[in-house]
Amino acid sequence: MGLLDAHLVPAVDGVAYGLLLFVVASGLSLAFGTAGVLNLSHGMLYAVGAYTGAELSDGTWGGLVLGLGAGTAAACLVGAGLSAASFPLARRGHLAQALLTFGLALIGGDLLIQFFGADDLPVRVPAALDSSVSLLGHRYPAYRLCFIVMAVLLAALGTWVLVRTRVGAAVRAAADDPQMLAATGYSPRTVHLGVLAAAGALAGAAGVLGAPIIGPGPGTAETVLMLSLVVVVLGGLRSLWATFFAAIGVGEVQTLGVSVAPGLAPYLLFAAMAAVLVLRSRFAEPATGHGTDGPAPDPLGRLVGRLGARLRGARRTAASSPTAAGAPSGRARLLSGAAWRRAAPLLVLCAALLALPALLDAYTISLAGSALALGLLAVSVTVLTGYAGLPTLGQTAPFAVGAYTTANLASAGWTTGPVQVLLSALAAAVFSAVTGPAVIRARGTTVLMITLAVGELTSAAVNQLKSVTGGADGLVGFPATRALWGGEGMSEEGELYTYALVVAAVALAATLLVLRSPAGRLLTGARGAEARMRASGHPVWRYLLVAYIGAGALAGIGGSVMVTVQQYLSPADVGFEIAAFALLAVVIGGTTSVIGALLGAGLIVATRDWVAGAWPGHGPLLLGGLFVAAVYLLPRGLAGLRGTAGGEEAGPVPRGPVERPPLASSPSSAPAPSPAGKAP
Repeated sequence: MGLLDAHLVPAVDGVAYGLLLFVVASGLSLAFGTAGVLNLSHGMLYAVGAYTGAELSDGTWGGLVLGLGAGTAAACLVGAGLSAASFPLARRGHLAQALLTFGLALIGGDLLIQFFGADDLPVRVPAALDSSVSLLGHRYPAYRLCFIVMAVLLAALGTWVLVRTRVGAAVRAAADDPQMLAATGYSPRTVHLGVLAAAGALAGAAGVLGAPIIGPGPGTAETVLMLSLVVVVLGGLRSLWATFFAAIGVGEVQTLGVSVAPGLAPYLLFAAMAAVLVLRSRFAEPATGHGTDGPAPDPLGRLVGRLGARLRGARRTAASSPTAAGAPSGRARLLSGAAWRRAAPLLVLCAALLALPALLDAYTISLAGSALALGLLAVSVTVLTGYAGLPTLGQTAPFAVGAYTTANLASAGWTTGPVQVLLSALAAAVFSAVTGPAVIRARGTTVLMITLAVGELTSAAVNQLKSVTGGADGLVGFPATRALWGGEGMSEEGELYTYALVVAAVALAATLLVLRSPAGRLLTGARGAEARMRASGHPVWRYLLVAYIGAGALAGIGGSVMVTVQQYLSPADVGFEIAAFALLAVVIGGTTSVIGALLGAGLIVATRDWVAGAWPGHGPLLLGGLFVAAVYLLPRGLAGLRGTAGGEEAGPVPRGPVERPPLASSPSSAPAPSPAGKAP
């Protein structure tokens, strides 16, 4: 009884926190499940309501009502504007929507800070609620109890509208059968507009009412978006009731979990999310769904040996085929005009990169080195998202492993560059081999969220393991890297850039050779026709695991290069924002274009750090503008500007179907899966 009494207040706090997340996540579920919009600006809609409500709050009931009306209306209008912006992308897939909505979130967040200031705003509630009441012998804030009641009423109203009204029926029909809905006279565009406007209104109302719980500030939008995504994924996108219980669970983990297990608190939420998603992906597929070579993975050596045997068999088959005798030899293909035309952009890029030290100042050269590091991370995302069909938001995890490995090696006196790169790649590959089995059996947005959980758990470990990572302060002051055995450590920007360029060139050349080899063709075959590959006896899951490990090693090399170029390392260098930038660089470049990913990363670094230097404080606004412009002006990415050279496709190709089920709690409402995003 004493233990229960000690944790009563955190448990009630968890209910209030969970109900707040439920209202917000209901809008996100509505947008994704019905309108099919993966809205990464949903946290910004909450911030619009929170800032508006806080600005109008004056400690009176009239101020609260005025703030609620104005904040809800403002977020509703922003949601309607989002509908107009995203409707033309309906056939472009979720990655294009992610690029657009993330850009709009950056723009909106910058405008909110410019208008309301960079400090957290105080929120004044009516005097009657700005007190505490007795709750089973404990003092508890009256506003939070009132909020619980208001959130329940708001949720009940939303459920009634969705389940019992003609408007709700139209919304459910839009998810179940949009063609039939259009045949009955409803305009899909009108339904799309209404759904996103309603989702915005829910987020705005939650922002006003929840401002005393999650107040308006610079980090509010990202926090709310992250927690809402967790709720939506744990709820399964199948019903409002599932979302409700998932939200309460997340709220209790965030409050009661901190009270019960403070040492594990940073890991609890994303560890629970990863566990639920991994179990769900296991039960969703049959045990033999990934090949016929046995249910348990073999040791890594046998895995690589089997893959090598498969590739040798593919080469023997190609050599003995009737067309092989008349096909040009490898040297003839190398000397053909088509091969040179495919290689021309890479050669031009290499020449331009080599010439940079003679053309740019030291600061810009250092930015170019950082862009190469981010480019390697983006290419690793290309391997997974474009070739393996596994969209990822977690490649900053092996990137961080490689970065901290290099920094700690340097601190221990291991300053030779090639040794640092090889050991960092090995450490990142081992990390990916450990986490890979949790990722490769999942599909669609489940993959995205499992990798997000892996990245966030790694970020939490970075902040906790201070003896290895320096914690929130990061690492600085370690010896400079030496390019070769002997000699002095590199300190000049030109030297560091040249080192980064050589490492990136070798890593990218190896990546391109593998992707254009029979191994790469097997990987793209598994992406495009997995069931057929499995039926033919191919161990698809093994191909994906090898690709995941290889991509992790490439990300680890990128982390090593970043540490060498920057000469310091902080948690922000390996956080969620960098993971999002890497994925968006891939979308900008074209999801199966290695060169495009490199150029996309360069555009992001140049916009964030170089162009923004002329307009201090507006880096997010400029980056948001870049993302929005790219999604409209480059529908096939940078690779689409020259067609699909070298067998590289430009369109997004997430693996497997992406869930877009209805949100009604009615038993008659069944999930309506939508096709994966396709190349335009």
